[in-house]
Amino acid sequence: MKKTNSQPTVKVKAPTKLSLSTQKLLALWAAECAAHVLPLFAVHQPDDARPRQAIAAARAWARDEIKCGPARQAAVATHAAARETNNAAACAVARAAGHAAGTAHMVGHARHAATYARQAISADTAERGLPSTVAVAKERQWQRRRLPKVLQTVIFSPVKPQPKRAA
Repeated sequence: MKKTNSQPTVKVKAPTKLSLSTQKLLALWAAECAAHVLPLFAVHQPDDARPRQAIAAARAWARDEIKCGPARQAAVATHAAARETNNAAACAVARAAGHAAGTAHMVGHARHAATYARQAISADTAERGLPSTVAVAKERQWQRRRLPKVLQTVIFSPVKPQPKRAA
């Protein structure tokens, strides 16, 4: 998938040791990010349930309904779905879902779910001939609103005010 220079970026902090309950909150958030863009996958791959199943696995793991192993299996399966599609938006959605499920294994996957969800938005808007900057910024805002405030600095670096330049 091609990255464009027009995409806004978000600096992400490397997670430190987090509690299991925090990891579960991040898995739920990652699943929500992936689910938000899931319709973009369904348009191109309507018969492929792997990303939806990976999102369900992330949620099930966070609720203690499944162990890490089945969540990881769902992640691997949906990454295969990403490799099998020729559509950039669908590929990014599948990657987002895979990283959501992968959060059960390693907390750092949560931020990648959000990143791939934004890439899906970017690819979809570009495919439709529209500029992606505004759409990606709106997606990032949507993601931030859903992330519990206590976890904001775990995922996103604080925005530092830019010094005013002398005229």
